[in-house]
Amino acid sequence: MSAVSCLLTEHQFLCSICLDVFTDPVSTPCGHNFCKTCITEHWNINVPYQCPNCKKVFYSKPELQVNTFISEMAAQFRQSAQQKASSSSSEQQAAKPGEVPCDVCTGTKVKALKSCLVCLASYCETHLEPHLTASRLKRHQLIDPVENLEGRMCTKHDKLLELFCKTDQMCVCMLCTVLDHKTHDVVPLKEEYEGKKAELGKTEAETQQMIQKRRLKIQEIKRSVELSKEDADREIAGGVQVFSALKESVERSQAELIDTIKEKQRETEKQAEGFIKELEQEISELKKRSSEVEQLSRSEDHLHLLQSLPSLNAAPPTKDWTEVSVRPPSYEGTVRRAVKQLEETLSKQMKKLLEAELKRVQQYAVDVTLDPDTAQPWLILSDDEKQVKHGDIKKNLPDNPERFFPYPCVLAKQRFSSGRFYYEVQVKGKTDWDLGVARESINRKGKFTMSPKDGYWRLCLRNENEYSALADPPVRLSLKSQPEKVGVFVDYEEGLVSFYDVDTAALIYSITGCCFTEKLYPFFSPCNNDGGKNSVPLIISPVNHTE
Repeated sequence: MSAVSCLLTEHQFLCSICLDVFTDPVSTPCGHNFCKTCITEHWNINVPYQCPNCKKVFYSKPELQVNTFISEMAAQFRQSAQQKASSSSSEQQAAKPGEVPCDVCTGTKVKALKSCLVCLASYCETHLEPHLTASRLKRHQLIDPVENLEGRMCTKHDKLLELFCKTDQMCVCMLCTVLDHKTHDVVPLKEEYEGKKAELGKTEAETQQMIQKRRLKIQEIKRSVELSKEDADREIAGGVQVFSALKESVERSQAELIDTIKEKQRETEKQAEGFIKELEQEISELKKRSSEVEQLSRSEDHLHLLQSLPSLNAAPPTKDWTEVSVRPPSYEGTVRRAVKQLEETLSKQMKKLLEAELKRVQQYAVDVTLDPDTAQPWLILSDDEKQVKHGDIKKNLPDNPERFFPYPCVLAKQRFSSGRFYYEVQVKGKTDWDLGVARESINRKGKFTMSPKDGYWRLCLRNENEYSALADPPVRLSLKSQPEKVGVFVDYEEGLVSFYDVDTAALIYSITGCCFTEKLYPFFSPCNNDGGKNSVPLIISPVNHTE
């Protein structure tokens, strides 16, 4: 018998109702076998009496007797399966904390391999075999092992949650769809799962993209900090070098001043020493003569005195010291000349610094062209859109919102919303002009002011030599020379607009503390022709980097 049972497959000993090994198996008139309790309860609920397998209908309830042969076979198979399970369980490791245990294992609970959503049970590899071999069990939905399978049942109807109500955004059972969610949009759980999974996949991709962007931003910020440190170190080194040179220059000038004054003092002392030495020599000669005269004058011998007078030394030659004097040297202008020389040195050093600064901002040079759609109708633009001047004839142009009227202004095509940029404009020969930047939302029609609060930051010339920086408030400027080419530099984040005299590398003026929140456009105004006095065009020039 045992040998025969080994030739039969496991699913042949399972009741198709309880899906477990037969207990008191009985046979229906159609030849199918069930647990006596299972088929009895099934027929107590379902009328008419029907075979659960072949659906054959019996008009009267069949009288069922236990099939002793199948009962013995099932008992032997159950014993064999228990022995096999016990042996397999001993080979497999017990479920660890956090892992889902098999619901069928007795004694040591082995880690579950799958959970069945129909049986609401989890199975290890051994007890999962019927679901992989029995044709009826193969239709069951298996998932990765999960705990609390009861939570997958509808608490209201005790049915499997296999549908999703899109109206109420909740999982429902089949009975829910005909009762509480009758008119709602209900789809199979799998369909909603696939949709949501696709959305999660998209969300995950978007999240990963956001993470990647932020990682790149971190790298960008770190790189900016590195560049900033390099710039700071370079500026510190350059500043230390400049101030060291200035310090050495000051100390050298001070030493030269002291040496000059001391040299004059030494010359005065030397002259005085010469005079004193000469006077002392004359005094010595005069003392000697005085002694001889005094000695002779004491003689009482008339003859001797008279005979000795001719031999008395003639009076020594002496200088007329009446007009001789030692005058203290004049130090008038000595310090001034030294400071003047130092000032020239500082001026040369300042020129080098300005040239270096201009060279740095020229690194941010951009190609700028004029936008004809913004030009006032009297303005004349060159074919390459690099020059603009005021004409005497108004052109018939569409009055689009971007165009200036009536002021003679024009914007560049290029716009900037971050970073730094620089461009140069030739203004040679003009008596009036405006240069700078303007924000995108500026007023361009009618009468309006062009101040920073209105979105304009500019430098202007009026009446040939009246320069002004239109900051807040405006600043009148006094320039040593009239610039022929003006460089415009903007640092968006720093809120800075600086104007340079390109030929002398001098900083004309910097408008600081600007608040930029919109796109900025380079701004130009050649001003009115003024009867031909101001007919020269503004010319956007290529940037020749300062050597």
